[in-house]
Amino acid sequence: MRIGIDLGGTKIEAVALDADDRELARLRVATPQGDYGATLAAVAALVADIERATGRRGTVGLGTPGALSPATGLIKNANSTCLNGRPLDRDLEALLGRPVRLANDANCLAASEAADGAAAGMGIVFAIILGTGVGGGIAVDGRPLVGRNAIAGEWGHNPLPRPLDAERPGPACYCGRRGCIEAFLSGPALAADHAARGGPGMAAPAIVARAEAGDALACAVLEAWLDRLARALAAVVNLLDPDVIVVGGGLSHIARLYDEVPRLWGPHVFSDRVATPLVRARHGDASGVRGAARLWPPS
Repeated sequence: MRIGIDLGGTKIEAVALDADDRELARLRVATPQGDYGATLAAVAALVADIERATGRRGTVGLGTPGALSPATGLIKNANSTCLNGRPLDRDLEALLGRPVRLANDANCLAASEAADGAAAGMGIVFAIILGTGVGGGIAVDGRPLVGRNAIAGEWGHNPLPRPLDAERPGPACYCGRRGCIEAFLSGPALAADHAARGGPGMAAPAIVARAEAGDALACAVLEAWLDRLARALAAVVNLLDPDVIVVGGGLSHIARLYDEVPRLWGPHVFSDRVATPLVRARHGDASGVRGAARLWPPS
């Protein structure tokens, strides 16, 4: 049995897969905010609960924001900032009493969708997570591309391409810069834009629901978000020219993005036409956690 853990900014999800990738159990808990020790304990409790539910012991793979630094062996670049500078894999190994394989959550998403999801059979897959943070991962021939600095696909911390005057210098990002793609496209960024335009404080899903109901302010906020997403993805197409772009995370449920973003990105792509499919992750919110489980081979 292979256990996958998806350590997100708002939730931690666990899944158990058998040797044929059939799901045996799945559990989810809220992520302890800003508390490293509580986060470790929550992951360990999920593993214990999964093993209790299945009556089996499993390998453990973890998908996490950020990555292990090749220089230090510590987590870097996580938007869940309590993880940064920590030996997350080693701490979990000590707590669980077994080896843990760790990978970037967007790389897990890319590999999962390339294996048996919306990108099955595609050579170059770019996967994005639009949620509490904004991440990107690349799979080539089904295998995650990590890169020499363990930052391949880290699209969310490039500047927003072709910024409008009103978008400069851009919102502050947790990384210490301004105007990052994540600072414009995450769920909290969408909510902040709505509030900055005079709207009541509410989370991104409520704003999207208001836009779908025809609320003028919510429509304007969502249209600006879609245009920014189109510019940001056009830069990916210009650089990587992937066979497919797969969207995961909570904001992947915005149905109109799959029609509107390809309509908007054309002027920003250096090509006479853009044939790149933009698709929702087939396994939805479970895709990254399935990729984490698959960090171990079937036994």
